Amino acid sequence: MTQTFRYRAAIPWGVVAGPALFRIIVAMLITLGSALTLPMLVPSAAQAQPTGTGTTSGPKFLKLSLDSVTPTAVTTTTDSTLTVSGSIMNIGDRMVKDVTVRVQRAAVVAAPRDLRATLLQDQVNYEVNGDFEDVVPQLDKGERTKFTVTIPLRPGESTTKHSLNISEPGVYPLLLNVNGKPDYGSQARLDDARFLLPVLGVPPVSKGTEAPDASQAVTAPTDAPVATTMLWPLADRPRLVGGIPGSAQGKVELTDDELAASLAKGGRLDQLLGALETVFDTTPTRDRALAASVCLAVDPDLLVTVQAMTNGYRVLASPSDPDGATRPGTGAAQAQTWLDRLRALAGTMCTVALPFAQVDLDALAAVNDPDLSARAMNAPAELIDSILTTKSVRGVSLPDSGSIDSGAGILLRSHGFSTAVLADSAVTPEGTAGTAEAAAPATGRGDRKNQPASNQITASQTSDVTDPDIVRLPAVTAAVPPPAANPSAPNGNPAAPPAVDPSLHVASFDIWSATALAALGSNPPTPSFTPAKVRYEVSNDSRVARLQDAIGAISWSALNPQPNQPRSLLLVPPQQWSASKDEGTTLLRQIELLVRSNLATPRSFQDLIQQPPDPQPYELDYLPQAAADAVPDRFVAPVGEQGRRISELMRALVDVPDADPTPRQFLDPLRDDLIRVLSLSDRRTGDADQADTFAQRRIDQNTRALDNIYRSVTVLPPGGVYTLASEQSPLLLVARNNLPVSIRIKFRIEAPHEAKITDLGEQQLPPKGTRSFQIPTEVSDSRNLVIPISLTTPDGIPLGNATSVSVRSNAYGQTLAIITACAGVLLFLLAGRRLWRRFRGQPDPADEGFDPSTRRRVNRYRRAKNRVIQQEQQEAQ
Repeated sequence: MTQTFRYRAAIPWGVVAGPALFRIIVAMLITLGSALTLPMLVPSAAQAQPTGTGTTSGPKFLKLSLDSVTPTAVTTTTDSTLTVSGSIMNIGDRMVKDVTVRVQRAAVVAAPRDLRATLLQDQVNYEVNGDFEDVVPQLDKGERTKFTVTIPLRPGESTTKHSLNISEPGVYPLLLNVNGKPDYGSQARLDDARFLLPVLGVPPVSKGTEAPDASQAVTAPTDAPVATTMLWPLADRPRLVGGIPGSAQGKVELTDDELAASLAKGGRLDQLLGALETVFDTTPTRDRALAASVCLAVDPDLLVTVQAMTNGYRVLASPSDPDGATRPGTGAAQAQTWLDRLRALAGTMCTVALPFAQVDLDALAAVNDPDLSARAMNAPAELIDSILTTKSVRGVSLPDSGSIDSGAGILLRSHGFSTAVLADSAVTPEGTAGTAEAAAPATGRGDRKNQPASNQITASQTSDVTDPDIVRLPAVTAAVPPPAANPSAPNGNPAAPPAVDPSLHVASFDIWSATALAALGSNPPTPSFTPAKVRYEVSNDSRVARLQDAIGAISWSALNPQPNQPRSLLLVPPQQWSASKDEGTTLLRQIELLVRSNLATPRSFQDLIQQPPDPQPYELDYLPQAAADAVPDRFVAPVGEQGRRISELMRALVDVPDADPTPRQFLDPLRDDLIRVLSLSDRRTGDADQADTFAQRRIDQNTRALDNIYRSVTVLPPGGVYTLASEQSPLLLVARNNLPVSIRIKFRIEAPHEAKITDLGEQQLPPKGTRSFQIPTEVSDSRNLVIPISLTTPDGIPLGNATSVSVRSNAYGQTLAIITACAGVLLFLLAGRRLWRRFRGQPDPADEGFDPSTRRRVNRYRRAKNRVIQQEQQEAQ
């Protein structure tokens, strides 16, 4: 046979078999090759192929999504079996047969970092395996099917199924494994889903078990409940169009109308409020202790925008064209409703202000503008209090990145902030900061391209040691504003002022629970404080899986008391949190469950920040990823330049009683624009190009607006030549102010040597009006003189456009004086000559031509005329 085959192989195929047989054999060889090659491409059942928590190198055939996990948290009173529901979709290019699923379990999470790290482990680490359960015999391309699997939590159930073998409370990583057989391939693991299952107590198995130990419930130790505090952030990206100063009408323009949808029913901000309203209802019998442990953290920029929306607003027709047409906004009613709901909640809950527009405090410190810093640091609490009619927590700052440098720390302390809420990896015992990145090359702010991946994680980030609740930073010290006057003591003597620590304190939060909370919602970014080794695209995981991870993360501290470490937990979601109402409600219910189980105690945010700091000195450890996510350095100088111009203009404006708007109301929106340029919003999405574009656009709008404001105060050109009636006639000028506020001005007149112009000093122009000025002027030349004239602020800052006045005087100056003097001398000489001749009796040649008789007749006529005039006057009397 071999010889025959080899012999025939040398003969042309078209001769031996014909064209038809040739095509059949080629098709068989192609099919056989595909069947032999596919097993090498399809991962085997023993290989890890995670979807969201890892990477995949082989072809994708199935997509597994979790729909529900019941119970979300196991207690001694829940069912003793776990039920997981989900869906499987064929996303490949071929049919998949024999689709099955099973549940697997890894070892209990023993360290907080494993809350994230175990989700990246290979499936072989999930050693406890359940039974494979059939889902569907075959799944065609594009088809989706649903499934439900159940598995006992502990052995001893009267069933032949394998169990998860959970015998102690804790947080357990679970893996849902889906297997199938693609066409031309063999049975393999085609997808999986990983999630955490918190077990607060192990329930007993059903009656009739053969294992006596399984009939008893296992509870977690409750002798040291964890003090729990949670911040509930409400923030949004900056929406107001830049470059629009304040006005009496208060009408604003928004870049888009997405905020209206977010405030409306079913929107992001509506659902965040809805979760609080669901759990913390206002019924009298409701326990308020849990509500006291949750503190609203509100962005004042969001409140300013929402309040402006209630008065009516307009929206850009095209967000990419800020100078284009606008259309009416549709969210005024939704804004008013949402604001009323927030006021009702703020009246019964703790409230704290977030940094304005999630400003990058490090960039703000680099700008080094006292007025801009005061607006960004001091105004938020005042805005929160005035809009929500409440009293917010003062003296505490919550930086958006969770990490700051020393410049930002000094800025906070110098503005009266005693405490900053930072990630526990952003502070470290004194002398240990930056030990893991000592050899790292220096990178600029916002420099993503040059950020080395190996330097994204520090030694403190991988440590399992928990920082104290409050730590002190001796190196971050600044002059503190004087405290308010203290009331008198009971004995009538003035109370001694409390001692003020000039150093900044830090309330640190757990980065692992914060990372899990940040993963909730749609397309969530990964926080800057999440270590690089456990960063992955969480949006590939289903929302149910991410919710389970968050529930497990907030439960871990309560289930794992650590010796010689504080029993405390501060939960800090991201400021632009996108959790749904159901997700938020589930988290709050989980905290409530921990409290009811005596595993946690509610603690207010005020009680947390008022604790004394740990005696060990700490220092800031600015995280490399936070530096990469920061506002780039190129925006610092333009913001500083425009901030200086606003401050110079503010000093020239006049606050007139009962006038609207006031100078501050007029210029604060422009100053707020500069703060929004430094916003960290949308800078952790992996691509900051859009954020950079918005920031540059806002800088340009702000610059043009200030240019127009400065040009709105000017001196009007008189036109033609201005003629002075005399040598000392005043110069008449008209100044115009198109601003809605009064302004103080000075004239800058560059007078030539031939003119002397009196300086009028500081003058005031009315809003939206003109004013005439008479400037004393002395001109000593009759020629046309060109006099440059312009307006400035009292500090000498130019206003408007400079003009020039052509002046001509009727005075002749020195020439007139010479002519007058010569005429006087000539008159004196002629009069002297006449008298001299009369004394000598010589006739004056000037009298020649008149005979004596004619002279006598003229004299008689003159006397007669005078008598007639006198008589007429007498008769008239």
